[in-house]
Amino acid sequence: MTATPSIDAFAAAPLFPLFADLHGRAVLVVGGGTVARRKVEALLEAGAQVSLGAPEVQPALRQLIERGRLQHRRGEFEPAWLDDAWLVVAASNAAALNRKVADAATARGIFVNVVDDIDASSFHVPARVRRGRLQIAVSSGGAAPVLARRLRERLEAELPESLENLAELFARERARIGRRFPRTGERRRFFERLLDGALPKLLQAGDAEGARAAFERALAAGAPEAKPGSVALVGAGPGDPGLLTLKALRALQDADVILHDRLIGTGILDMARRDAERIDVGKRVGENHDATQARIHALMLHHARASRRVVRLQGGDPLVFGRGGEELEFLRAHGIAYSVIPGITAALGSAAAAGIALTDRRHAHSVTLLAARGSETPDWRALAAPHQTLAVYMGVGELESLSESLIQHGRGADTPCVLVENASLPDERKFAGTLAGLPALARAQGVRAPALLIVGEVAAQAQRALRVERCRGGDVSIAQAA
Repeated sequence: MTATPSIDAFAAAPLFPLFADLHGRAVLVVGGGTVARRKVEALLEAGAQVSLGAPEVQPALRQLIERGRLQHRRGEFEPAWLDDAWLVVAASNAAALNRKVADAATARGIFVNVVDDIDASSFHVPARVRRGRLQIAVSSGGAAPVLARRLRERLEAELPESLENLAELFARERARIGRRFPRTGERRRFFERLLDGALPKLLQAGDAEGARAAFERALAAGAPEAKPGSVALVGAGPGDPGLLTLKALRALQDADVILHDRLIGTGILDMARRDAERIDVGKRVGENHDATQARIHALMLHHARASRRVVRLQGGDPLVFGRGGEELEFLRAHGIAYSVIPGITAALGSAAAAGIALTDRRHAHSVTLLAARGSETPDWRALAAPHQTLAVYMGVGELESLSESLIQHGRGADTPCVLVENASLPDERKFAGTLAGLPALARAQGVRAPALLIVGEVAAQAQRALRVERCRGGDVSIAQAA
């Protein structure tokens, strides 16, 4: 027997965006006041056949009834009003009546919107920006309608009215474009060239004749040749989607294929093109990492040679403690066009989270990025020198030996340290302590990867910064060890 999802599970799920074709279809609106009028006007604009159920209606609705644009069902709600209805809107000023309508509609499997009642609604009406046929809907699922309206206002101000003419042009010429470019890839390249060219600017300037001429020239010229495939090594930063660079965002939105690490969150992947193929190529504990890397190389080569735009998406920066160098060498050896889009590496993201400067000139003459796991023994004597900052990657499992080696080679046992787990993410944690007490601190707090360790005099700033955050009531996890 299949378990029924909890109410909390439904509440957390996003709404599925849907544009409904209501032209000629029956819709019932219950209510006769101002809210009902607004709903009726929007439905009539969409071409729906609207019935209005209410004992009395306001004058504006009465006029629509008298002009034959609206059917009036006078009296109290009856379930029979739902016959043949595709959608139902409960917009009366009586909550009990609205719930009654919603229950009756739900029992018949009809989508219903109840004004100001999220729980009773099976569909929501979004805030909308319209430019003719082009519509942009903004919805918070009913949780924050003022926020949705504010975003709509910003879009209204930023999007030119000429988008309506652009959408109309494409609608009129849809059949011709389809005949001229029967293949999906050709059509996409045609539209990309058209939208990146002079046509939108000509329409925005009110030059309809110039825009028509530009369209005809583009149609006659045919689709641009498919560009050779390429690979972009893209840094995703420490995890917060807001820390992506603009160039990284553009690469994700242009990508045909995304080869991503295991720890890349859905918040970042959701910013990519919806129809891009997403392939998890992350390395896992216990796997043969060389074999996994060989698969990554093979996938890059296969898709690039198929004229696809490939994004190799890696956490942090692709050229810092990843295998980006090997990937670049492989791409060059096989003649594949490539680019590198840097990301905010974990050392910078963790330092920002802890509120410290890695190269504060009062305390540090240099900063060293160090991988705790590697095939060669580090120069511990050089690393133990004072007045430098160590940013240690992949060190959660090596804290005991790391601490002992640095102290044995001259670094003070009381050297300040800060450990940042899941930097920039909602479950970020920060711990301040000393080099000697670091392993016990990490064990006591159950620190797990991904976490970055910062060692050096600059880390003393973290203790002060974390205390300030705690005093201000921030959600800060802080511990200290002697």
